[in-house]
Amino acid sequence: MLHDQATLLLCMRHGETDWNASQRVQGHTDIALNARGRAQARALERALHGQELHAVYSSDLSRARQTAEPLARQRNLPLHCDRRLRERAFGAFEGSSFTQLETLHPEHCARWRCRDPQWAAPAGGESLLELRQRIADVVREIAARHPGQVVAMVSHGGALDCLYRLATGQQLQAPRTWELRNAAINRLLASEGGLSLVGWNDCAHLEHSADEAGA
Repeated sequence: MLHDQATLLLCMRHGETDWNASQRVQGHTDIALNARGRAQARALERALHGQELHAVYSSDLSRARQTAEPLARQRNLPLHCDRRLRERAFGAFEGSSFTQLETLHPEHCARWRCRDPQWAAPAGGESLLELRQRIADVVREIAARHPGQVVAMVSHGGALDCLYRLATGQQLQAPRTWELRNAAINRLLASEGGLSLVGWNDCAHLEHSADEAGA
């Protein structure tokens, strides 16, 4: 049993998509995994094959759901999809690359680049403050449902960035110095005292996923 009924969260970013590969902003746009992403999902399932899991949660977007499905299916567990685990919304910027946006919207991109917590993309974008609150609320709720248990959760880069910051006390404006690789395993402990970091960016299982995708 976990210490003080804390919940062990195995948090994964979804596998790769074509938009990841071409560095296009995805946000809430529903993009499926590409061949490499599907191979990464299979590698993730194999890496966690002997890991006890009591529940599997996922963002409702296809790229996250397709990454989580093998974990749930192998254990005959239901897959709980929650839209609150989605990536940050980028409104009108979704589908464009950052390079394109820097040319068209330099003032917006300057605020985005410096991690202005109150900045949001036009036409429905979400600020970092809003994203952090959304992710903190849903993860707190999930952990409360599973005291003393192990939960797998597949989400997105922006969401996991918020969790890392919450667990380590990093401010939203602080430059990112940690990796957020597709399908890497990140371990957090959730208790009444908040989140703490157990391990980050475990990606040994991904070494051969690119070879598998090309097979």
